[in-house]
Amino acid sequence: MSAILDSFDDISKASPEPIYQQIKQTIQRRIESGDWTAGQKLPSENDLVVALDVSRMTINRALRELTQQGLIKRVHGLGSFVAEAPRHASLIELQDIALEIAQHGKRHSSQVLGLDAVSAPPDVAVQMELPTGSKIYYLRAVHHQDDLPIQLESRYVNPAVMPGFIDQDFTGITATAYLLQQFKPDEMEHRVRAVMPDQPVRDLLAMQDSEPCLQLIRRTWSNDQVVTYVTLTYPGDRYELGARYATTEYQLR
Repeated sequence: MSAILDSFDDISKASPEPIYQQIKQTIQRRIESGDWTAGQKLPSENDLVVALDVSRMTINRALRELTQQGLIKRVHGLGSFVAEAPRHASLIELQDIALEIAQHGKRHSSQVLGLDAVSAPPDVAVQMELPTGSKIYYLRAVHHQDDLPIQLESRYVNPAVMPGFIDQDFTGITATAYLLQQFKPDEMEHRVRAVMPDQPVRDLLAMQDSEPCLQLIRRTWSNDQVVTYVTLTYPGDRYELGARYATTEYQLR
């Protein structure tokens, strides 16, 4: 971080140009030149206040305007980062998020919030096509790209089909990777919706109060049994959902 702070050595209080504008231009030059790459963390407001001997208001204005220009992303509780294009999640393929992140040269990590055998509540039982109260496995985990949380996974699994699921260490392998090792899906269902997250979800995904989420809700079948029912929640400005596929014929309806 000290090397990044050295980039601000040319900031001068004697210059007629406002300090906040000098800070903005320094950061913008570094980003546009490629010296600072997408996802790179910037010095904190406190670090800049101390290093440059300026007010927090000055630093905040510079960072706020860079955020409005789309050059940086400020993440609640984590700091400011060089902005990058939203990650793309497929609507028609099962993708391992760890592999997806690694393919972009980033580091994946996951935090398991819970992995338990639970009784299926009525709404989940309907989705799992099981009687209410049936024993099912429930995994809740947050996936990070480098230090940035980008996905909250809430997954139910049918133990009759995947009895070994409960015994896995999902900090070392993702649930998607494990399940794809065990079976090939016969059928999948996807639904997408936009939601305003509650405070616990905002905290887990380091989101501001006004930010929306995207949710991808997926069911996967094998041999006419629902194997897994999962809700994947993404910060709306860090992910986009889409698909591209070949068609053999077109129908207008």
